[in-house]
Amino acid sequence: MGPSEHILTSIEICAGAGGQAIGLHEADFKHLALVEIDKHAVQTLKDNIRDLKRWSWERDYCDVVSGDVNEFKPLPDKKNPKGGLEKPVKFLGGPLKRERLDLLAGGVPCPPFSHAGKQLGKDDERDLFPRMLELVDELRPRAVMIENVRGIMDAKFEDYRTYIKARMQGGRAKRPEDGVEENFLGLGYKVCEWDVLEASNFGVPQLRPRAVLVAIRKDVLGNLEFVWPARRPVERPVERQSVFDALKISMEERYTPYLEMGGEVAETAQRCLDKWKDKAAKAAPRPDGGIAPTLVGGSKKHGGADLGPSRAKAAWRQLGVSGLGVANSPADCLVKNSHQRDLFGPDGPMLTVSQAAIIQGFPGDWNFSGGKTAQYRQVGNAFPPPVANAVGSEIAKVLRAAHERDEKKEAGVADPLQEQIVPTLPHGVSDREGAGV
Repeated sequence: MGPSEHILTSIEICAGAGGQAIGLHEADFKHLALVEIDKHAVQTLKDNIRDLKRWSWERDYCDVVSGDVNEFKPLPDKKNPKGGLEKPVKFLGGPLKRERLDLLAGGVPCPPFSHAGKQLGKDDERDLFPRMLELVDELRPRAVMIENVRGIMDAKFEDYRTYIKARMQGGRAKRPEDGVEENFLGLGYKVCEWDVLEASNFGVPQLRPRAVLVAIRKDVLGNLEFVWPARRPVERPVERQSVFDALKISMEERYTPYLEMGGEVAETAQRCLDKWKDKAAKAAPRPDGGIAPTLVGGSKKHGGADLGPSRAKAAWRQLGVSGLGVANSPADCLVKNSHQRDLFGPDGPMLTVSQAAIIQGFPGDWNFSGGKTAQYRQVGNAFPPPVANAVGSEIAKVLRAAHERDEKKEAGVADPLQEQIVPTLPHGVSDREGAGV
């Protein structure tokens, strides 16, 4: 297979366990590189790319890069004239060149802006926005997609958001390191604003608002318009999915071995399963649709995994689930005899990693590497694939329309592709208000 302008290529930094990568893959992007520092998440990416048939393209042409993104060098330089990528060379026919990449994406670490943390922003050593901007400057991809927590939309980070926007498209902003205002020329992009997207609006059974920035190179965008997925009229809106609907089958499967044991164990199992069904089913008709609170992955600096702070645990109890920890897999539960903790607790069953992945919107055949806590953290810190798919699909529409437009120009066809020119939709309510921020 040789290079083709019809294949949309992407590189993703801070790829984690692949939530965003899965969504962009489903939006028809082909990954040239996935960069991640956590060893368990790296193994998760490698294992799934190796094992899943639909990832055969990445198996041949994608580098899973294990290491610090600050050390990631995708383009050739004096030290490495052949470039920093290996597998993509087979597809590209040589090293990656500037302006050849379609999409640079990344879910940069959220602790600097998270409401659950100290919100140090630019002063947090984990802030990787500067590295993302460096990579944008180095690669000059046709489009950029950055995901973060809703907290980055807080008023205290307005100057930082303005700075990021000015760096990309030009304008006046304060330098974060010293607060001095200056005019920035920009990197040649049109920033399509920040938008806060709620995962539950995309079929994910979870409250998970995420801030997303999309920017498209001005020469690519031209007379086209990027439309946020939440604003594009659709014939069949995605229905909200409740926790009851999402977990009913897997809960029944977890209790089945104990129901088959007979006696007192079976009676207890039936009582606990009925109790969960009753609570979760009653929650579904509520105004919030019986969806879950935001999953929290936590960090290595803290103890074992659970389902979040006290407020989140209380919300899970209303759904019949104990948030005090994460359950063993069904097989391990039988071997370790942990059903009293995992399934028969007074607050209800604990979630397994696989069930947390369902709540996060992962496909059922996506497997996670490492121990139970490492696996849960990968799930809890992920960007829901359906949301990434929705945003990625809109980016892909623009990039494909631009390619078609440019092909017609080269062929001497005077056609502005009016059908691809989407008018800007009026904002009746601000993005943040619409997302309940």
